[in-house]
Amino acid sequence: MIEFRNVSFAFDDVPVLDDVSVTIDDGAFVLLAGANGSGKTTLLRHCNGLLTPDEGAVLVDGTPVVDDLVNARSAVGMVFQHPRDQFVAATVGADVAFGPENLGLDHETIDRRVETALSAVNMAGREDDRIDQLSGGEQARVAIAGALAMDPSHLVLDEPFTGLDEPARRSVLEHLAALGDDGTGVVLATHDLRDVLELADRVIAMADGRIVVDGTSERARSELADLAVRVPDRKQTEPTASDSPADRPG
Repeated sequence: MIEFRNVSFAFDDVPVLDDVSVTIDDGAFVLLAGANGSGKTTLLRHCNGLLTPDEGAVLVDGTPVVDDLVNARSAVGMVFQHPRDQFVAATVGADVAFGPENLGLDHETIDRRVETALSAVNMAGREDDRIDQLSGGEQARVAIAGALAMDPSHLVLDEPFTGLDEPARRSVLEHLAALGDDGTGVVLATHDLRDVLELADRVIAMADGRIVVDGTSERARSELADLAVRVPDRKQTEPTASDSPADRPG
């Protein structure tokens, strides 16, 4: 569980978060919606100590992030908007192994985590591939695998579809849906709710550093139109009579 308790934060005295309080339960697929500049990225960077509140507190599994950064960064896997910003190695396998190695895990456990994480994003057997030779969609999947190798309870993604073409977007979406179905908590920050609204258990929307919407996707839909986010047409999120669960992503 991730808890934000009355969190406020400013960059150079410019307020970005204003008294934000919200709890994100384990296993939930949550959309964090809002226009660019609404505070989404800043809020998420508090989850694992990349930023520290000016006021208030952030807790992961009941422990303040500032008291145990290792716990927070193990429990909350972060995927940045531009995957290249988080890569630390030249090859797929070395990059995915980096996090577990820094936890001091033994080689057998590291190898198992790398194999499992790459399989989860359909990149099994590609440990020796150079990251700079991968497509944008493949890089996004490697970034997700790197987060998954930490065995997190929550996977947090900041605008993960930026720069992806439609096939790559669909591939990443399908893998996120599968992870959610398997019980991994997913928090996805985006200003574009196409294809993802149907996956959400809950939608939290931000504007001007505050939470202004919090509810189910159906309840939230009518409240999102004025927040400069892209809301799909109802026909894009409702299955047709011929659809079956097996036909849907995930």
